[in-house]
Amino acid sequence: MSRHPEPTGEPVAAVTRTQEGILSTYCELIEELGTDDVPYRVIALRAGVSERTVFRNFPARVHLLLAAADWIERTVFAGVEPESIFDVPLAIREAMEAYDRRSELAHVVAEAAMRGGSGAAPARRAPGFDRLLRLEVPSLTAEERWALVAALTHLDSPGTWVTMRRELGMSGRDIADAAMWAAEALLNPIRNRSSAEPPPAR
Repeated sequence: MSRHPEPTGEPVAAVTRTQEGILSTYCELIEELGTDDVPYRVIALRAGVSERTVFRNFPARVHLLLAAADWIERTVFAGVEPESIFDVPLAIREAMEAYDRRSELAHVVAEAAMRGGSGAAPARRAPGFDRLLRLEVPSLTAEERWALVAALTHLDSPGTWVTMRRELGMSGRDIADAAMWAAEALLNPIRNRSSAEPPPAR
C-alpha cells in the first residue's frame, strides 16, 4: 500500500445564492480596493444585504477568505481541464497568465492555501492529474505517479505565481514561461513510456 494519500476530488459544499452574491461582491471590492481587508459593512451595502446576513454566513474573516478563495478557483480561475497529461504545461502557462491578469484575486487564493483549514478545496486539480497519468502511463508506480501529481499540483497554483512575482520579482510572461518549462521537464522523462504503452481504454 502506498504511504501517500490518494487524491480524492471530494466536492466542497455548494454555496447558496446569498453566499454567492456576498462572495462575488467581496471579490469585486478586493480588485477595486487592492486589499482583502474590506469591512463587512461595505460588503453588505454593495451586495444589497444586511451586515448581519454577511456575519451569519461568514462569522469570521477567515471563513470569508477561505470561501472566497474556493469561489475564485471554481469560477475566475477554473480554466479548461487538459485532455492529456502532456497538455498540462500549456494549461499551467495559461493559468499563470490568468493569475497575472487578476493579481489581487490570485493573492487571496494563495493566502487561503497558506492558512489551510476547511472551506477551501486543497489541490483542486490533483485528482484530474492522477486520472490522466493512470490512463496514459499506466506503468508508473504509485510512488512515481504521486510525485508527479504533487509536483504538477504545486506548479499549477496561485502560490507559485505569488512566489515568483513577489519574492523573485519576475514579470508575468517570465513566470508563465518558467512554470510551463518546469512542467515539461517533469513530464519529458515519461513521454517515451507513454508512447510505448497501448492506448488507454476510454
